[in-house]
Amino acid sequence: MIAGHVGEYHRPRCKLCVLSESDDELPEELIMFTRTLGRSGLQVSALGLGTWAIGGPFTDSQGQPRGWGQVDDAESVRAIHRALDLGVTFWDTADVYGTGHSEKLLGLALSGRRGQVVIATKFGRAFEEGSRQFTGSDASPEAIVRACEASLCRLNTDVIDLYQLHLGDYDPERAVEVRETLEDLVRAGKIRYYGWSTDDPERARIFAEGEHCTAVQFRLNLFERNDAMLALCAKHNLAAIIRRPLGQGLLTGKFTADSRLPADDVRHDWDFTSGEQAVQIARLEQLRALLTRDGRSLAQAALGWLWAVSAFTIPIPGFKTVAQVEDNAGALDYGPLSERQVAEIEALLAG
Repeated sequence: MIAGHVGEYHRPRCKLCVLSESDDELPEELIMFTRTLGRSGLQVSALGLGTWAIGGPFTDSQGQPRGWGQVDDAESVRAIHRALDLGVTFWDTADVYGTGHSEKLLGLALSGRRGQVVIATKFGRAFEEGSRQFTGSDASPEAIVRACEASLCRLNTDVIDLYQLHLGDYDPERAVEVRETLEDLVRAGKIRYYGWSTDDPERARIFAEGEHCTAVQFRLNLFERNDAMLALCAKHNLAAIIRRPLGQGLLTGKFTADSRLPADDVRHDWDFTSGEQAVQIARLEQLRALLTRDGRSLAQAALGWLWAVSAFTIPIPGFKTVAQVEDNAGALDYGPLSERQVAEIEALLAG
């Protein structure tokens, strides 16, 4: 794991733009645990939120579910507003989530508050909005430009702060062309920075050579590790945007052997009785007392672990409800786990 500085408490500045007031004039409750978004220098809340779940149901070309089941748009908007009130300034989405619905919903909810946040979205998946189905992939220069314009429209913004390639296994030999297209979009004022959503450090390294690359998004949590990617982020000063920080819900403790998920949920085939999910539930129970002994919920402890293992991590848990947002954002009050807690966790997992 990467040791060292794990973040600071900062008063948000116009939440990225400029406040006319001095920091001293901001109310005490706005003091927030923040991190720097890689080379960009932008200060964002150390916790972001991901909006895959609130995109609603959609399928792949074979009709398999790729969303998280039914959603209540009104509750989603309330949850976004609550997160803003709690100081969350970093938002991650993708054009394919709900085949455009997630971006539209986020754009609606952020209306009038765009200057308070950093928005990250993704491209590379081909989809049909009407049928709510994604149909393939396309990261050609022409497709990237079209996708960017469409995302700008859905998000109701004139610039995307962080634009990420959504194809984790994209051909490395063609990645330079993608990177150069993204640099063109920076020069055109359509995006500010870019990154790659991939679990492969070798692919991420190709983007890291680009001037305006500032982040890589990858899977990491208590049970799924990627030390090589953490090292790459530290070496190249890239934000580590962490997807699946709560193991797609497993690390919240809400699942049991009796749990079942609906057919339109991407997790519908999880096996809570004898599969990998059952194993992870048992491992989580072994850790429960350790993770929660200082008053944190399981989710808050899992997020605190991510902050503790690297100074570059910004986890982006998903949500569907106000209650989930409040639990996740509550982790900011606790901050990173201590070195002792991390060591005890590793010892238990190794035992």
